[in-house]
Order: sequence, then C-alpha cells, then structure tokens
Amino acid sequence: MSKRVNKQVSSFAFWLQKTYERMPSLFVVGILAVALAFFLLGGGIYDMMVEGISVAYFAAGGTLYVFYPSLSEQFLLESMLIMIFGGIGFAGFLMAYRSTKYAYNPRQAYRFLLVGCVMLIIAYILIENGLLTKFGLA
Repeated sequence: MSKRVNKQVSSFAFWLQKTYERMPSLFVVGILAVALAFFLLGGGIYDMMVEGISVAYFAAGGTLYVFYPSLSEQFLLESMLIMIFGGIGFAGFLMAYRSTKYAYNPRQAYRFLLVGCVMLIIAYILIENGLLTKFGLA
C-alpha cells in the first residue's frame, strides 16, 4: 500500500509542476487581475444585468448627458469611461514604478516619473469630475 501511495503522491507533484510551467507569466496574471478589478469597480456586472439603459442621452437643447443624473442607475458609456480613467491611473502607477528601474540614468527616470505622476493626476481629475457630475455638483 505504501508504494501505491508514494507513486500517487509523486505523480501528483509531477502534475503540479507541469501545471505551474504551463501557466502564463506573473505579469499577465497581474494585468488580468487589475482588468477584472476595474471591470467590477466600473459596474460591468450591472451593465450586463440591466437592460434598457442607453449609452448616452441627448437633451432637448442638444446637451449630451454621459453621466446618468440618478445615483441608482448608470449609462453604459459612464461605466466604460470610469474603467478607462482607472486604467489611465494604473498606467501612471506603472510608469512611476518603471522610473525606479532607471536609477543609472536620472534624466530618463525623471521623465518616467513625471509622465506617471501626470497620468495619475489626470485620472484623478477625470474620475472626480465624473463623480461631481453624477452627484449634480458640477
């Protein structure tokens, strides 16, 4: 009986090793996890479940409403914009992180850090403006 159990354990370890080798890189898994997080935070499940809400709304005066005026509902375009703005912010964090890899070249490191910070600030302003528009304060 012990030889049989030993063989099963060794074959299971071999299977785990082969499964680990077939997995995509950690970078790809991380990007997919971040994309899933932005999809959930942007309201992707709500967009898939609720029917009948259009992409945007044109008022009588020709004004385009991208953000739904109620807090209990949202347009499809609204959630897509929030996902894109979050992606811009995440790309800013990645650029700032990438600047640490160029310590031997301060000029290039400074450029990466500056671009990353600008992207973060732009993403913050866009998301904050969207929230203020949604609440009717802007």
